[in-house]
Amino acid sequence: MGTLTSQKIAAFYERYKESDVTYNKEIIQVTGLQTNEVQLKCASDFWPCVIYSSSFQGAKVVANVKSALVEKLRRANNAVSLRFCFKEPGQANPLTFFVSARSVEHTSYGGSQDVDLFTLQFTKRPPDDLIEIMGRLLDANANANSAKRRSEQIPINVDTLRKMNIFSNESVVFIQGTPRRCILRDIAFSEAKLVMAGEVASLEGKEAALRMNFKDPPESFLIKGKFTRVEDVESRKDLLALVLVFDEALVPLGYKLRLNDYLSTVRADNRSGDPDTGSANAAAPSEAAPPSPEGKKA
Repeated sequence: MGTLTSQKIAAFYERYKESDVTYNKEIIQVTGLQTNEVQLKCASDFWPCVIYSSSFQGAKVVANVKSALVEKLRRANNAVSLRFCFKEPGQANPLTFFVSARSVEHTSYGGSQDVDLFTLQFTKRPPDDLIEIMGRLLDANANANSAKRRSEQIPINVDTLRKMNIFSNESVVFIQGTPRRCILRDIAFSEAKLVMAGEVASLEGKEAALRMNFKDPPESFLIKGKFTRVEDVESRKDLLALVLVFDEALVPLGYKLRLNDYLSTVRADNRSGDPDTGSANAAAPSEAAPPSPEGKKA
């Protein structure tokens, strides 16, 4: 961690300090949370727990109450520390830190007599590492759901391929389960523009899924949607230009993070007056030729 400026960390904290994140399977995977390393520390003792949700002001955790935890908390005047542990891509050692808190209440979890849901209130601002990890996630979701941001186009060229670590501008789109080769022209939170061989009549309105491959770290996403516009490519009647509008409820969070990190960098460069960086919406020529008409299928 530590890749963001102190100003950006402070902005994340102010903007999202009351936003609560529930740790579902996708959140755990994207953040790299090491669930088996999360613990509550009270005095000198440790108890395993499961993080249910957290914000920058507190957290909810599930822990066993048959292990003398409640009595230990009572003796410590409910003072406790929550241990976070995240696995960072490319790093051998996990990122681990504690957040000081107070246990303000606990209730039975799911009607169980063995485990309770504990509500923790942080006693000070959490470490910058937690603000960065969760702030990036919250910011990506906010921009992906923003009417202003979700259709912001990123032209696919040599520069964006390198900066976004996209494996290639050549990809595959699955149309009713059948893989077809395609070339990426533009991508956004809500859609992608593609070029491929085919006929308009056979693709208009069809459901499809686009594969997006990234590197450093390697990730592959399958993004489902529907073709809303299909038209011939000028001077190439054997090729089609297509717009695939994503099903927003199914867009992977990891894909949103990739786009949001890039767009945030572009905006920061523009604000600093970097003459070498243009707008993400600026027209940019494609650096690769369209697929040949004979290569219709992968």
